[in-house]
Amino acid sequence: MKKIALFTLLLICSLLLGGAYFQLNETKAKTRPSEKSNIDRAILPVLKDGDMIFQSSISPQCKAVQLATHSPYSHCGLIFHEQGKPYVLEALQPVTVTSLTDWIARGKNKHYVIKRLKNADKILSTSVLAKMKKIGEEFRGKDYDATFEWSDNRIYCSELIWKIYQRGAGVQVGKLEKLKDFDLSSAEVKSKLKERYGNQIPLEETVISPASIFNSDILTTVTSN
Repeated sequence: MKKIALFTLLLICSLLLGGAYFQLNETKAKTRPSEKSNIDRAILPVLKDGDMIFQSSISPQCKAVQLATHSPYSHCGLIFHEQGKPYVLEALQPVTVTSLTDWIARGKNKHYVIKRLKNADKILSTSVLAKMKKIGEEFRGKDYDATFEWSDNRIYCSELIWKIYQRGAGVQVGKLEKLKDFDLSSAEVKSKLKERYGNQIPLEETVISPASIFNSDILTTVTSN
């Protein structure tokens, strides 16, 4: 009888301790901030509509872009807010809107840099931002432009930013270049050019690169990680 009573007592203690441990872990899980919420808290206070965000994407094309432009930044998007929440308007397949946290999580090492017009407070008025948003909406759903043509039929990431700023705010962010102006000498770049154009490479095509926007002297860095 003593053995049965002792066993019963041990079993009850084990169940109580197990329940307390489970409840403690459940409480910690509920209160422990996620990585995404940490990102939000770090950058949300400084974000404004019209900010530009840059990252290094993980894809063979982005590697070629990095080599051709001599820049680690191969993808970019435009930040806007809806109902107080930040999202990134970007040219993928198709042009779409992505939550800021998901956009950051996609990049290499989750690294990002956010830039802004130096005189944004003077230029980006409420009416100008509304116009820029409207232009962005008109681009949504358009196919991604894998051949970097200077038309509105299809759109690539830096082209999206440049055209929204030029048409909505009258500001040219970054220097327009020709395809021939880039470093096309590496094997990775040559392979991508061959894949996209065959033997008819449009060297005179007008192009705006993420690097050109990133390095624009009319921008200032807001934050990075």
